[in-house]
Amino acid sequence: MSSVKDRLALAVIEDAERSGALKPGQTVIEATSGNTGIALAMVCAAKGYPFVATMVETFSVERRRLMKFLGAKVVLTPKELKGTGMVKKAEELAKKNGWFLTKQFANPANPAFHRQTTASEILLDFTGHRLDYFVTGWGTGGTMTGVSSMLRVARPECQIVSAEPATAALLSGASWQPHMVQGWTPDFIPEVLDRNAYDQLVSVTDEVSLATSKLLAQKEGIFAGISSGATFAAALEVAKTAPEGSSILVMLPDTAERYLSTALFKDISEGSDEV
Repeated sequence: MSSVKDRLALAVIEDAERSGALKPGQTVIEATSGNTGIALAMVCAAKGYPFVATMVETFSVERRRLMKFLGAKVVLTPKELKGTGMVKKAEELAKKNGWFLTKQFANPANPAFHRQTTASEILLDFTGHRLDYFVTGWGTGGTMTGVSSMLRVARPECQIVSAEPATAALLSGASWQPHMVQGWTPDFIPEVLDRNAYDQLVSVTDEVSLATSKLLAQKEGIFAGISSGATFAAALEVAKTAPEGSSILVMLPDTAERYLSTALFKDISEGSDEV
């Protein structure tokens, strides 16, 4: 379904199947900003599990509709309760109904799968080539933690850079405030996030995130979402001080189609253009 969370979804479901924690036909539930939910809806549809997502009401309508189109049910939680609210709602419904909670923020299968797949693919692609920086944002921390653990061993010279919203730079010690980078930085630091997984922190404003996403589309033909714009903006900051000839790898998590109803497309008209 065109996001980095597809890997997480397959990993946690197949891990639960192997361990017996997930029974045939059992309902699966998860708290999600959208990408994990969409990916789980896809995997559950293919494997025959009903799926329920809990989601803060401010996340994009496209994400809700995609999950429902895949047969899932979506339970919205008040924005005042932030990410913690959707997590608690998922825990409550799982306990009440005997559903399987995938626990993406705490499930070790999340970073483990990125360690086994994403990191391995990076190392294969960069065989015989420099890899000086790996730049990524964080939502659950699974991608950063899993990839970093492999790069630390195989490419110790590679600097791991973690990007986060300027208004919610929790790893930098700031307090959480609302931000536009959907999928990044809930109001808590997830259990699976290894605080030793990064070497540098770069904060990015909402405005720069939006502008960089548009630049990626209009200058490079890369149709990526707000979190991708934010991560690429962080990489551009890294490039300003990186030694000449450095190789910088950037994680772009999803497609801009998830953001059609958001500020990313606010200035994009639907009418005919003057030519």
